[in-house]
Order: sequence, then structure tokens, then C-alpha cells
Amino acid sequence: MLRIANAVLARLPEPLRALALKHSELLKFAVVGGTTFLVDNAVFYGLKLTVLEPKPVTAKIIAVLVATIVSYVLNREWSFRTRGGRERRHEAALFFLVSGIGLVLSSAPLWISRYVFLLETPEVSLATQEIADFVSAQLVGTLVAMIFRFWAFRKWVFPDEKTPSRGLRLVSSRDSTDEAA
Repeated sequence: MLRIANAVLARLPEPLRALALKHSELLKFAVVGGTTFLVDNAVFYGLKLTVLEPKPVTAKIIAVLVATIVSYVLNREWSFRTRGGRERRHEAALFFLVSGIGLVLSSAPLWISRYVFLLETPEVSLATQEIADFVSAQLVGTLVAMIFRFWAFRKWVFPDEKTPSRGLRLVSSRDSTDEAA
């Protein structure tokens, strides 16, 4: 994957290359997101159109869980490789906590579409139901969860070691005689 990324960067004009390098973390996160989007869709539709046909929200939750595991591995090893400093157990626990919130955010639009707006058969046609499911679960839900996760991963899961924490700071204590000297 690194070789492909380097080949793409080499072909970009200089202003775009500089912009891509400046925002490389976001671009890597987007590539991981695209990959996990495909995983999510494959699992979601694989389950929704077969064994979990009457339970689309359950299918969506399982799909997001599978995609989240793939996402952790790819984000840890590629997108945020240069960040961190936490123990892996702590980092993984935070990752899955943030992803759990993302799971709720990504499933909520589908739940609202199906059970609040009643966009399911027999109230609407099968085509309308499928379009509503795709838009609510795969577009709206994924977008909302993605924005939240990128912010939360950078802030809490993979913090930049160079950024000073906003917690307690040690301040050297100097008495007034030191200042007078």
C-alpha cells in the first residue's frame, strides 16, 4: 500500500503533493475509511439480503463491528502509525469505546428511517425501502460516524505525542529572591 501511495504522490503536481503531504494523516484515514466502507457494505448486504433479512439494524450492527476490527488494525498500523505512546490495551479500549459511539451514530439514521419514518415494506415499495436503507445507513450514518471518529481518534485514541497535554502542568517554583536576582 505504501508503494502505491508513493507512486501516486510522485505523479501529483507540486502544490497538490505538498497539500497531500500536509494532510497525509487525513488522507490515510480516508483510505482506511473507504476500505472499511466496502467491508461494511459487503457484510451488511450479505446479512441483510440473507439470514438477517427481517432485522436490518442487527445486520448493520454486525457489519459495523466487523469493519471496526479491520479499521483498528489499519488505523493503528498505517493512518496513525506515528502517533500514540499509550499501551496497546489502553489504546484498543479507547478505540473500541469511540467506535461503539460511532456504531450508535451510524445505526441511528437507519433506525429512524425504518421505525420513525416507516420507510419499510409494506408501507413503501421494496425499491424505496432499499434506497432509504442505503442512504440512511451507508451514506448519512457512515458520514456522521466518520467525522466523529476522526476527531475522537486524533484527540483521545492516537494523540500526538508532541502536543502538550492540557492536564496538570508542573511549574517550577521560584521564590521572590530568585526573581530579584
